[in-house]
Parts: sequence; C-alpha cells; structure tokens
Amino acid sequence: MRKQIPNILTLLNLFSGCIAIVMAFQGNFKAVVIGVAIAALFDFLDGMAARRLNAYSPLGKELDSLADVVSFGTAPAAAVFILLRDYALLPGYLESLHIWIPYLAFLIPVFSAYRLAKFNVDERQTTSFIGLPTPANGLFWISYCSGMTEIATQNENSFYLTAGLIVLMSLLMVSEIPMFSLKIKKLAFKGNERQVILLILMVLLVVLLGISGMAWGIVAYVILSVSVPRR
Repeated sequence: MRKQIPNILTLLNLFSGCIAIVMAFQGNFKAVVIGVAIAALFDFLDGMAARRLNAYSPLGKELDSLADVVSFGTAPAAAVFILLRDYALLPGYLESLHIWIPYLAFLIPVFSAYRLAKFNVDERQTTSFIGLPTPANGLFWISYCSGMTEIATQNENSFYLTAGLIVLMSLLMVSEIPMFSLKIKKLAFKGNERQVILLILMVLLVVLLGISGMAWGIVAYVILSVSVPRR
C-alpha cells in the first residue's frame, strides 16, 4: 500500500483536472483556477511522496504524464476554447471561421503531450528542464483566461494576443531553452537564488494583480531562466 501512495496522489491530480475541464465548459473560470491549482499541488506531492517513500516506478512515471496532459493540457485548453468562443472578437476576415477558430486552443494539449513524452525519454532533464514545463504552461493559461474574462475586452486585439500566445507558449514547451527547476533542495538562498526571486515575484504579482498575476509570474520564470546564468 505504501508504494501506491504516490500513484493515488497522481490520480487525485487527474481527478482535479477533470473537474477543472467541466468548470471551464460551464464558464466558471475561477473554479478552473482552483481545480488546476489543486492538481498542481497533488503533482508536487506525488513526486515528494515518491522520493520520501522510495516508491519510484515506471507505472508512476507514465501515470504522472497522463495526469498532467489532462490537468495542465486539456483543462487549460478548455478554458482557452471558451475564451476564444465567447470573449474574443474575431477580425472581419476571420468571421466566417468563428465556429472553428476556438479549436486553436487544443494545440495546448497536443504540444503538452509531446512535451511530456519528450521529458520522459530525455536524460538531460533530471535536475532542470529543457523547454517550458507543462504545469507552468497550464498555470499560465488558467490565470490568463481568468484575467481576460474579468476585463472582458471585446476587441480584435484580444484575439491576436491569445492566438499568438498559444503558438508562442506551445513552441516554448518543446524548445531547447534551458529552464531551472522550481524545487528548493535545501533551505538556503545560495544555490536557490532564482527560485527565491521567482517566489517573491509571484507573490507580489498575485497580490497586486490578482489571479492574472500568476501569468506574469510564469513570464518572469521564463525571463529568469533565459537571462540569469546557471551556477
């Protein structure tokens, strides 16, 4: 039973993601944020449990990726689908495609699945990441959607911005850009500088901007990964 604890936590991650999908199609974006945030918590806890209990297994590794595709790929994509369908104003030359344009959102789980499969076979990503991690991308999108629906800007710029970000963030997931791990292995600032700076920035941004501040925090994560050299 002890060996199954990490898998149970992973399945709770998946369950939370499924609820978030339902909430997205009901247009309840705050509930989507809560569902995906809970999924992220379980995603963190299953890895910690596996390390503490020495309960690593090939099954757990594959199960983790399957859960992440749902919670951080499909659930955010469902929110983006509703955003494009109900909140973004399409430019005139695309109006005839208004039924199909929202399906751009499902590039997110497609690239998420590729990213997760790549991670599973890439031996370079043991202590850091290459490309944007799928959970970070998922958190970006749920906070972005929540912020955009609160603004409810019915203009063409919101469409261009959202479509452009779908492409950019998807490519970042499968890119060769090195990105630091968010795990803090010891309680010391030295060696964890970027993690601490990011945590402080994330808290400040959420306090100042609300849920949408989380999206800016993910942007800060990408910038810190690119601009601050690894030690």
